[in-house]
Amino acid sequence: MAREVRFTCIGLGNIGRNLLDILVHREEAIARDYDLRFLLVGAADSSGAAISPTGLDMARVRDLKLARQGVAAYEGAGRPGMSALGMVVSTPADLLVDAAPTNLRDGEPGLSCVRAALRARQHVVMADKGPLVLAFGELTALAKAQGVRLAFSGTVAGGLPTVNIGMRDLAGSGVERVEGIFNGTTNYILTRMDEEGLTYEEALRDAQEAGIAEADPTLDVDGWDAANKLVIVANSVLRRPTTLQDVHVEGIRNVTQADLRRAREQGKVIRLLAVAEKRGEDWAFSVRPTWLDRNHPMGRIGMWDMGVVYYTDYMGTISAVIEEKGPVPTSAAVLRDMINACLGV
Repeated sequence: MAREVRFTCIGLGNIGRNLLDILVHREEAIARDYDLRFLLVGAADSSGAAISPTGLDMARVRDLKLARQGVAAYEGAGRPGMSALGMVVSTPADLLVDAAPTNLRDGEPGLSCVRAALRARQHVVMADKGPLVLAFGELTALAKAQGVRLAFSGTVAGGLPTVNIGMRDLAGSGVERVEGIFNGTTNYILTRMDEEGLTYEEALRDAQEAGIAEADPTLDVDGWDAANKLVIVANSVLRRPTTLQDVHVEGIRNVTQADLRRAREQGKVIRLLAVAEKRGEDWAFSVRPTWLDRNHPMGRIGMWDMGVVYYTDYMGTISAVIEEKGPVPTSAAVLRDMINACLGV
């Protein structure tokens, strides 16, 4: 019989809702292949929370969100106005999923919930970047002290196992340089501008209409989303304590058709590239529009793609790319981390 894993989830937007949908459809396969059965015992969103020690119906929670209702409307289990932290501390569980919106001011509500779950010796799986950017060292030390897993492979380039490649698969080798296209929105915009001759404003509007850019696209187009992800890579893969203040950041607002044309004439493309470069005993970090040869691993990628290149001392150069047209691969990465955390992988 499959081992039951009780979990709570904070944040039921695109990532959290799609995670529940995947779990509904993959429940039997997960039980068969991994001997695990995930039971949602608590969930929280902006409306409040829902709690059931015997398990919430994940399809029902998903459908409430699709109907634009809050989880507090869950009949018999809803707790209108309950905070995410209140739900976490009052609900016995084995694992917390933090899929809350990223908040770079104070990391809330994710940061307090993650701290509480780790102190309660629960594994934590994160799609929320804010707590990691603001308190990576604290959270990883707390997880280690409590003997539980803190997993976050879905925070950098969605479903692409960027962090896993760097932390697990490059074990024993030294990383000398990292290059990444970590933000899909800016890659979409720059590719449409380059290949179709759109202006920045036209490409941004199309991205917003396609649902891949927010109404306020500042985090994406000004480079801060990519910088957040670079900070996570620096702390986790490079083991170099790093904050946003360590990253030189330039966005794409000032990239023009003339710039793209000059790059094309020289056989190059312009991408918003995140770079970590070893300099002596330390590292330099940047996110900026960069001219790349068209045959560069990050120069060849399409408008829906994200990717990473690791340059190492003994394992050579390793690149990986994902085509990601929506949030589902990130939700699948969260599930990957849930399974691996429970299996001790």
